[in-house]
Amino acid sequence: MLQSNGSHSATPAADAPAKLRGCTCLRLRRLTRRVTAVYNHALAPTGMRVTQYSLLSNLRGGAPIALSQLAQMLDMDRTTLTRNLKPLADAGWVEVQRTSDDARVRLVVLTASGAEHLRAARGAWKQAQEEVNGTIGEAQLAELHAMLDRCVPLFRPASEGEEE
Repeated sequence: MLQSNGSHSATPAADAPAKLRGCTCLRLRRLTRRVTAVYNHALAPTGMRVTQYSLLSNLRGGAPIALSQLAQMLDMDRTTLTRNLKPLADAGWVEVQRTSDDARVRLVVLTASGAEHLRAARGAWKQAQEEVNGTIGEAQLAELHAMLDRCVPLFRPASEGEEE
């Protein structure tokens, strides 16, 4: 582009970031489906899916945790969490208990059977983790993790940010 003094400047396209095209959600969901498939394939012999493994691993401390607190930790709504916990409770891997203080509060706890299944699935999870990490590469993976850690809080409701 010619400036008024006769010198050339970079074109606007070179100065500005490339116009973003396509749906960000579609791209994220495609990646998530591909990565989830790697974990589910590795975990299949254990009878567990990655969503179940993730839930159990977030309970591994052994102490009961309020359903609402677990949902917040996982950035998941309570209804979805309850639906995802049901097969784990049916299998005897978790217990959902009401508190004596407040019948509305439900606590989730990992059972001994759940801890055993989690330990048994750990090797399969590690295999999937190594495959995903190796496919993406260390440098890109570090960038991806950093970007995700920066972006997730941006989409939390404002009321959650005030509590932290």
